[in-house]
Amino acid sequence: MAEDVNYASVVFKNKNRSRPETKNKEETVYDEVKEKKNSTEQSPDTNDKKADGRRRHYRLLACCLATFCVILLLGIIAICVYKKMNLTMQNQKLETQNQELEMEKRNLTNQINDKTTKGNELNISRAQWSIDAYCPRKGAGRQCTSCQLGWKLFKSSCYVVLDYKTSTDRKTWEEAQEHCKIRSSDLVVVDNAEEKKYVRDNNYDRPENEGYWIGLKAEDGKWKWVDGSDLADSSWIENPTDGHCVISRQTQGWKSVNCNNRNNWICEQKALSV
Repeated sequence: MAEDVNYASVVFKNKNRSRPETKNKEETVYDEVKEKKNSTEQSPDTNDKKADGRRRHYRLLACCLATFCVILLLGIIAICVYKKMNLTMQNQKLETQNQELEMEKRNLTNQINDKTTKGNELNISRAQWSIDAYCPRKGAGRQCTSCQLGWKLFKSSCYVVLDYKTSTDRKTWEEAQEHCKIRSSDLVVVDNAEEKKYVRDNNYDRPENEGYWIGLKAEDGKWKWVDGSDLADSSWIENPTDGHCVISRQTQGWKSVNCNNRNNWICEQKALSV
């Protein structure tokens, strides 16, 4: 190889010079050759150092790469474990919700069954009540009427007058209407002057009795019946005041009073055809 070639300086001897000088020249030649040889021998060491440096660099790079791979692998494992735990928790939560929904479904089914049974019993009871109310027993048989027991027939309607002597038993207008609804009726709706007179004549005139609620209430500056219709004849009552309702009095006609007052009342329902 080119790096193994040694260089030497060749000096030709001069015959005219003395031997000592010749000796010195030879020594000089030897020294030069030796120095150049030593200089040439240093080249492999330098190359080895460079190779060692590169190898160390590669080893460090490989170590860093291996460390990064380990960290990445650990991260992937951690993410997988976290997702698995999260899915497990969600699955448990869904199972719990499913069990709760199943219990709620069973409870609702039981309630529906109970209501159906009670509803059937209630329908039977109502049917029996209707028979007894409209067709009361007389001796061995029954005699049916257009109005239930305790109600009075006028034209095509039935009326009942709820009259209480003590104020604690009387009701506000809203309470009276609710009581009528329970009895499948409404506060009386007066359609004409003849009905108006009939209602007035069935009032009881007592000092402690202010009057009887009828189904007329002031709403948005108008008199409204409980069936949603407007009062046809405005001469029957003074101008409406919101929060007021109407009572019927035997001797004084209709009067507008506060709906929260407590009075007796009159209910009306359609008569049956018999």
